[in-house]
Amino acid sequence: MSDALKTVAEEMLPAAEQELRAALNANQEPPDPFHSMLHYQMGWVDEQLNPAAHSGKGVRPLLCLLACQAAGGNWSQALPAAAAVELIHNFTLIHDDIQDASPTRRGRPTVWRIWGEAQAINAGDAMFAFAHLAINRLAERGVPAPLVVQATRRLDEACIHLTLGQHHDMRFEQRHDVTVAEYLAMIGGKTAALLSLSAELGALVAGRDPATVEHYAVFGRDLGLAFQMRDDILGIWGDESLIGKSAATDIATRKKSLPVLHGLAQSQELRRLYIQSDNGPGFVERVANLLDDIGAREFAEAQENAYSQSALHHLAAAAPQEPAATALHQLTARLLNRQS
Repeated sequence: MSDALKTVAEEMLPAAEQELRAALNANQEPPDPFHSMLHYQMGWVDEQLNPAAHSGKGVRPLLCLLACQAAGGNWSQALPAAAAVELIHNFTLIHDDIQDASPTRRGRPTVWRIWGEAQAINAGDAMFAFAHLAINRLAERGVPAPLVVQATRRLDEACIHLTLGQHHDMRFEQRHDVTVAEYLAMIGGKTAALLSLSAELGALVAGRDPATVEHYAVFGRDLGLAFQMRDDILGIWGDESLIGKSAATDIATRKKSLPVLHGLAQSQELRRLYIQSDNGPGFVERVANLLDDIGAREFAEAQENAYSQSALHHLAAAAPQEPAATALHQLTARLLNRQS
C-alpha cells in the first residue's frame, strides 16, 4: 500500500470498524445466538464464537471516508455512512451466498452453511435493518437533518439497484443470448452501485454542491465497472498462483463474463460450445483459444481502460483536496492494477 493511502487507512479503517461494532452491538463476548451470525459474517468471530480476524478489505468504507475528506469535509462525520454501506455490502453477501449455493467465503464456511438457509436469510434481513439504523447515526455526528434524509434515500435507491443487478445475474444463468449491454447494466448494479454510493455519500456529508457530489458518484460507479472488468480478465487469463483459483474455473462453469459475452457475439463455434451441456475433453482449452483468436481479452481491456479513464476524469473534475486526493488516486490504482 502506498504511503499516503497507508497513512490515512491506518486512521480511518479502525474508526470505521469501531463504528460497525457499535452498530451491530459487538460489545458482548461472546455474542448471543442472534448477533453471533452477524459478527461471524463481519469476520469478528469464528464458528466457535471466539475472536477472529477475517474481515473484508474495507474498500467501501475507506472510499466513503476519503471522498468526504477530499471534498473538504470532516471524515469522522461520515463514519455512520461508511458503516451503513459496509453493512449493506454484507447483507448482499449473505443472501448471494444462499442464492448461489456458495459453501465458502473468505476461506471459511458461509453463514447459511453453518446456521442453515432460514437463519441466514433472517440474518441478512437484520443486517439490512442495521444499515439503516447506522446511517441515521449521521445526525449524532452533526450532519444536518435534510442531508441525513437524502443520504438514507440514496442508500435505499442503491439497494434497489443492487437487487436489480442480482436479479439480472440470476436470469443470465438460464440464458444464452445475454448481450454486452445487458451485462454492463447488471454489473452496474451488483458491483458498481455500492462503490458509487460510497463516494457519493462522502461528498454529500461534506456538504458539497450537487454537481460535485455527482462527479464523486460517477467516479465511484466507473471505478466499480472497471474493477469488475479487471476481475473478469483475471478470471480467464490471471496468474493462478496469485488469484488463488484455477484460471479455467470461469470457463468451466460457463460464467458469462465480459470477454466471454464478446466472444459469444462473435463466434458461432463458441456459442455451440457454451450451449452444449457437457464440457467434454479439451473444452476449456478450446474456449480459451477461441477467445484469444477473437481478441476477447483486448476487447475487455479496452473497455476496462475506458471506464478507468472516465473514473479518473470525474475524480479530477471533483477537484479533490489533499492529502485525501493522493490517497484516492492510490486506492484507485490499487483496485485497477491488481493481479489477484
